[in-house]
Amino acid sequence: MDLGLSAEQEMVRKTARDFCDREIAPYVRDWDRSEQMDRGIVQKLADIGFLGGPLPERHGGSGFDNLSYCLVVEELGRADSSVRGIVSVNVGLVAKTIEKWGSEEQKEEWLPKLATGEALGCYGLTEPGSGSDAASLKTSAKQDGDDWVLNGSKMFITNGTWAGLALIFARTGEEGARGISAFLVPTDTPGYSSRSVTGKLGLRSQDTGELILEDVRVPDRNRIGGLGEGFKVAMSALDKGRMSLAAGSVGIAQGCLDASIAYAKEREQFGRSIARFQLVQELIADMAVEIEAARLLVWKAAYLADRGEKHTLQSSYAKYFASETAVRAANNAVQVHGGYGYVDEYPVGKYLRDARVATLYEGTSQIQKLIIGRTLTGENAFF
Repeated sequence: MDLGLSAEQEMVRKTARDFCDREIAPYVRDWDRSEQMDRGIVQKLADIGFLGGPLPERHGGSGFDNLSYCLVVEELGRADSSVRGIVSVNVGLVAKTIEKWGSEEQKEEWLPKLATGEALGCYGLTEPGSGSDAASLKTSAKQDGDDWVLNGSKMFITNGTWAGLALIFARTGEEGARGISAFLVPTDTPGYSSRSVTGKLGLRSQDTGELILEDVRVPDRNRIGGLGEGFKVAMSALDKGRMSLAAGSVGIAQGCLDASIAYAKEREQFGRSIARFQLVQELIADMAVEIEAARLLVWKAAYLADRGEKHTLQSSYAKYFASETAVRAANNAVQVHGGYGYVDEYPVGKYLRDARVATLYEGTSQIQKLIIGRTLTGENAFF
């Protein structure tokens, strides 16, 4: 595995960093305080090619390899995880799923729209009563002639009220994973509605919604994957999503490290900068080492994905370790900043709030451990 980046990958990373410093960083605090992001950022993300990053150029994408995509997501995570979520869900969970599982008609209809921001995608798996136990979902899809009629609700859905397309998982058969199918549902379909979820601890400016489906009728051609293959579709999407979320978590941790080094150099106590204190250096060293390890786990998952190899285990390694690393780095960063870390004049308090959810969604840290344990031992602890 070559750990060096190509000149093209370095350029992608620089482009992403410059974009974040110009278009995101100046507005993060105001967006966080108001719990509302400027929706114009969506078009800016599309114009620079990030909404379609790893999609083929023939479908409106930028043709990034997976590592380049992870470099972009890391920079977005460093700038603002609320913006990172827009890209991760639109690309990693929705567009890449359509690319892998969709018909040519579905690809031609939806991938260019997702890449240009004409129709953001959201991923409708989690429900009020089913999170980690996704196979127990209750949303139903009943066949009626050539159509399916969907009823149910979804909760904590990123891009939930901004989306133009929802990837909805619903029960079409027996209880459990084998009875689930997946559907592409345009959000202007009669019976489909959404409402915002506010008052969040972190990701405060990110659009998070509850989806309500009341007799939502979609044609069978909107089904993606085979009948009863929805759970398989969902889990394959999460392989990509977890890799992306891990990259964003590395970005959070890197932001914490950068802020801590800068602050430690300028802050003086006892007649000298706190960067000279051994225990402050310990906090910074712990962050730096774990960030390097987390980043390499992300890069390995991306490397395998670029080779077309299965990367479920590596994505779980990366998601588990990077998300927990982000929390530890944010805690250390607040400690380095002291009382100033507790107010939003400095970024580290927001990093801590944003990092915390990374250990919860797209599979909690505990679920990642069970996936890793199952893969290594061959024994299933879920049932």
